[in-house]
Amino acid sequence: MFKRIYSAALIFGLAATAPPAVSQSRAFCAPRTEIVQKLTQNFGETPAGSGLQSASQVVEIWASDGTGTWTIFITLANGISCVVASGSDWQALPPAPPGTLG
Repeated sequence: MFKRIYSAALIFGLAATAPPAVSQSRAFCAPRTEIVQKLTQNFGETPAGSGLQSASQVVEIWASDGTGTWTIFITLANGISCVVASGSDWQALPPAPPGTLG
C-alpha cells in the first residue's frame, strides 16, 4: 500500500513541476477589406510588399514608418484574410544591390 501511495505522489509531484503548456494564439480572420480598413485607420499602415504563397494565397506585409507597426496577413481566394504576425519597430530597408546577400 505504501508503495502505491509513494508512486502516485511521485508521479503527480513530477507532473506538477512540468512547465506550463504554451497557449496557442489564434489568427484573426476577416474579409480583406475589413482588415485593410483597420490597418489604415488605426495604425496608418500601407502596403510594404506582397507575394504569392500558392496559387490561391497571397501574403501581404503592411507597415507604417510613422507608427513603426507592421502586419503580415494571408489572403485566401475567397477574400478572407488572416493576420499571422504583427509587431513594432518597423524598419524599411533599401533594395540590396544585385549580386549581394543584403
